[in-house]
Amino acid sequence: MGAKQGETINFNAGPAKIPEAVMEKAQRELINYAGTGVSILEMSHRCAEFDNVIKGCERLLREEMNIPGDYDVIFMQGGATGQFAAVPMNLAALSRKKVQPCADYAVTGSWSEKAFKEAEKYLNVVKINSPVKPYVSVNDPATWTRDTDAAYLHYCSNETINGIEMREVPETLPGVPIVADVSSNILSRPFDVSKHGIVYGGTQKNLGAAGLTIVVVQKDLIGHENKMTPSVFSYSTMSKNNSIYNTPNCFGIYLTKLVLEWIKETGVNALFDRNETKSTMIYDLIDSSDGFYSRPAGNDVLEKKFLICALARGMIGLKGHRSVGGIRASLYNAVTLEETEVLADYMKEFMADYYDRQ
Repeated sequence: MGAKQGETINFNAGPAKIPEAVMEKAQRELINYAGTGVSILEMSHRCAEFDNVIKGCERLLREEMNIPGDYDVIFMQGGATGQFAAVPMNLAALSRKKVQPCADYAVTGSWSEKAFKEAEKYLNVVKINSPVKPYVSVNDPATWTRDTDAAYLHYCSNETINGIEMREVPETLPGVPIVADVSSNILSRPFDVSKHGIVYGGTQKNLGAAGLTIVVVQKDLIGHENKMTPSVFSYSTMSKNNSIYNTPNCFGIYLTKLVLEWIKETGVNALFDRNETKSTMIYDLIDSSDGFYSRPAGNDVLEKKFLICALARGMIGLKGHRSVGGIRASLYNAVTLEETEVLADYMKEFMADYYDRQ
């Protein structure tokens, strides 16, 4: 079984699938937004119509993420990778070690490792969890070593390259705020913002198109940035200017607003239940395959054959990240249960045809 004639099932890791209803609405409004006679791509970011868009986007984000009132929502650019630098530049001064400020990093996969390496440019950083490659598990947080003098503790809630999700918020020490990269699982499940000092993520996986970054910052963490921090990466500057210090990603904000409307209509809890069903469907199949499918994957010949046959059936985006290879299916919010079932049925058929060749 594959996709319907002429259809494509998108399992890309990011930019990822956007809900069809959102794409259809964006298409209808693209040429003439809200009767203005111009596209959202053309209008001034300081006009009243766009002001309604950005305020509406923030309101919906606050509602769906249950963001407390003592947090600012900032729309930035540079992706989550930009925040790998912005976080230490804005928070290093919070470290009790003023001569050599420090921060704690839980390195659980490729993205948190990249964040760690970037932060090394701005302060002393410590891997608190003794990670071992390949990243296939997370050691007991009770064994992690934390520094009372750290400016913050950083972790990535979902490592898409390595397939590791941290569902529990790491414990920290008094006076040490927690910073979370939630790029790949934002609003895919309930999440407690109030346990964090900063929550950030790119929107290209669950909240829209590439190019927009959402940063949720506790207000008392704003205003401590290093004097060398670029204005576009300064939480203070961006907050004071309501995210339009410079021209923002107007279309990205608009599209995220549409996705948030779709999420509100569906419900975060309902999305979480559906995502759990999708995930269980695939993982149960892997675990019951008697080693044919393994985590991580390990047969290059069969992997290539699997991808070729999947593409012929209309399924794209299943090739693993270039740094680790293998196969991965990104089952973000917009991927339907029916599309996941198509993948599962194909995996069963492929295993039946090639089990003895592994």
